[in-house]
Amino acid sequence: AHRVHIALAELALPFEEEIIDYSKPRTPEYLEINSSGRVPAMIYNGHIIIESAIIAQFLADSVASTHLIPRTGEAQGALVRERIAFFVETYFSKAKIYYYRAIEARTDEDAEDLGKRYFDAVVTDVEPLLRDARPFFNGSNKLTVAEVLTASFIMRIFMLPFTEDAPLPKSMIVGLAENAPNFYVWAQATMKHPSVNSIYNRDVCAAEMRDRREKARALA
Repeated sequence: AHRVHIALAELALPFEEEIIDYSKPRTPEYLEINSSGRVPAMIYNGHIIIESAIIAQFLADSVASTHLIPRTGEAQGALVRERIAFFVETYFSKAKIYYYRAIEARTDEDAEDLGKRYFDAVVTDVEPLLRDARPFFNGSNKLTVAEVLTASFIMRIFMLPFTEDAPLPKSMIVGLAENAPNFYVWAQATMKHPSVNSIYNRDVCAAEMRDRREKARALA
């Protein structure tokens, strides 16, 4: 629920949280909330909302005004929303697709190749969209929904290659500072933001991704 936590922190919204142990079967009570058993899920005034990106976007839209995203109803704000949506879609469809593929690759060599594909996608498709980041998307000096929706994966991809028995290859990021400077500077600013890094636990995430890798390779 990293993305949801970023949104909640930026919006300063009060909330109650119940931690779900993802290593155990879901309780009947949780399955009544979300029959798929996936997390996160949010109950808001009796309404159940699921999937972290949808929850984060809902939270940003639920307040009267926020620096995260412009309100609807006027053309300039609509254009910014369109740019954010296009950036997020591009990052996930062109680059982030290699995240789990690299983790679940059959061999280290395959993972290395997939890491290079991520690198190339960032350079070709994502880098041009960040030419006006100052330091955040679209020249903002505060986080936007663009960072809220992508930051959790940015942190993983920059940090996991440097953990013990790394579940991600360094080929994903080595050389980005030179070949995708807009992306690199933006990513560094995003990862340093307290709303982004306050909840992230690198070692726990690394252990989970190593376990995911081993399970995938056992089935290969």
